[in-house]
Amino acid sequence: MEAKTLTNMATTQTAPNSICISKYLYSLSQTPQRLRKRMLATWTPDQELNQVRQRSGADMKRKLQWYDLVALGVGGMLGVGVFVTTGTAALEKSGPSVFISFIIAGISALLSSLCYTEFSVQIPVAGGAFSYLRVTFGEFAGYFAGANILMEYVLSNAAVARTFTEYLSSAFGVHNSTTAWRVQVDGLIKGYDMLDFPAVALILLLTLCLCHSTKESSILNLIMTVFHVVFFAFIIIAGFLHGNSNNMVSPDGLTPHGVRGLLDGAAGVYFSYIGYDSVSTMAEEIQNPSKSLPVGIVGSVLIVSVLYCLMALSLCFMVPYNKISESASFSMAFQQIGWKWAANVVGAGACLGIIASLLVAMLGQARYLCVLGRARLVPPWFARVHPSRGTPLNATLFLGLCTATIALFTELKIVVEMINLGVLLVFYLVANALIYRKYVMISHNPPSHTFLFLFLLSFCALGFSISWQFHEQWWNLSIFGGSMIIITALFQYMVPCLRQDTEWSVPFMPWPAAMSVFLNVFLMSTLKMSAFQTFGIWACLITLFYVLYGVHSTYKAEESEMGVNEVNPNSSILLPKVDIQVI
Repeated sequence: MEAKTLTNMATTQTAPNSICISKYLYSLSQTPQRLRKRMLATWTPDQELNQVRQRSGADMKRKLQWYDLVALGVGGMLGVGVFVTTGTAALEKSGPSVFISFIIAGISALLSSLCYTEFSVQIPVAGGAFSYLRVTFGEFAGYFAGANILMEYVLSNAAVARTFTEYLSSAFGVHNSTTAWRVQVDGLIKGYDMLDFPAVALILLLTLCLCHSTKESSILNLIMTVFHVVFFAFIIIAGFLHGNSNNMVSPDGLTPHGVRGLLDGAAGVYFSYIGYDSVSTMAEEIQNPSKSLPVGIVGSVLIVSVLYCLMALSLCFMVPYNKISESASFSMAFQQIGWKWAANVVGAGACLGIIASLLVAMLGQARYLCVLGRARLVPPWFARVHPSRGTPLNATLFLGLCTATIALFTELKIVVEMINLGVLLVFYLVANALIYRKYVMISHNPPSHTFLFLFLLSFCALGFSISWQFHEQWWNLSIFGGSMIIITALFQYMVPCLRQDTEWSVPFMPWPAAMSVFLNVFLMSTLKMSAFQTFGIWACLITLFYVLYGVHSTYKAEESEMGVNEVNPNSSILLPKVDIQVI
């Protein structure tokens, strides 16, 4: 009797598993049909704002003002840019003219930020680029952008956390900041063999802080950002007063690697501007999105661009470019001019800025994952918002653990170019989406005209970039650059665009978005081939995940909401509606 009972229990436990496997295999057999239906499926802004957002259960708390957004944008960018990329860009690419590289990268970031701002005002949800592309080009384009933004956030946060350890050690007077306070493990691959436990501790501490409350985290960031700007002023003034202008032209002139070095440097320091897009992910937590978002996004980019240029100039005033340290470059520069006490202060101040930038970036990354969960492109467990704290608790904890794990092993040099490639690609897609949305979805022009313009625009940008990389004659560059200007002017003249008086919109369209497309393609072309190879592997993995999980999960979710049952063609039995959960 007991044996029979055990057999019945085993059969009962095995049956649901068999049913789940059978249903999933049936779903896989329907992949081609579901891909055709789901890849280009779009949502309306109203659905994003209401129907999709309700899948998180509780709403996020609307407590942020415009000054919170400016502080979040400034705090999110400042700690990353100057302290992580300036030394390497000046030493290896731009030389003393690294401040011009920051100007070029800043112009590109400003143009992209304008595109983000218009979308965020019209679609004030936490999804950022994912939501903007999903309402314009369909589900797969949005998913691809969201997955890349998540990759960029996790890798960049891990890299920046390791830089925190370098500056923290310099704050305590340790000269060899690259290896200090890290544990070397023999047998691991070079670049992954220095374990960084302080970086892990910082990531975990900030994760717990972000789980508690968005408003309190914003106040903490605001306080740190104010101190950080004052600290920046100290470095700028000290650098100009106690530096030497001769260092700007010695030993190899202002641009030792020519114009090419300037532009290569611009691609390298573009990592510095990662962070302003985090502001758009806070749209659900802002009291007045239509007024606060433009000030927060555009204002933070302008403020940071000015500070970056002044900081880069002060560094090159203090030290000849060929003597700048790659790690903790500002602390080492003060040591070289004899200000050891200032080197310790700089180390402490840099740590504060890095903490602020990590705080903002980790706010943004959790909200991206939360919205992907709402869309059922990842398990809906990530979409849950804590009912009392109003934060995406599950997404915050999961990404915090992922970031801490990567920060334990991985050096900045390994991931920085892949991060830049992923960010530039997403910004390129957002600029294209804005043009399509304004001229087709809002102005109701035939889509063929806009698609032709976008294709020719990208073709000109690619032709210019390839000519630049292969050192072609200047007339080749003039042809592609001039063609871009001509086709943009023709498009503006021939295709009308309806004005939207009730909401903020990008002025002088389509020029800002077209220039953003052109610059993003050009900056991508300056990156190393290894970045494209690694990115190709990543793109294949996220596409495979979409095919095996995302498309089936969203298909089931949409049919369930419409109240339609799917019929198995091999059976006359109606299958019950369940969301597929793939492990």
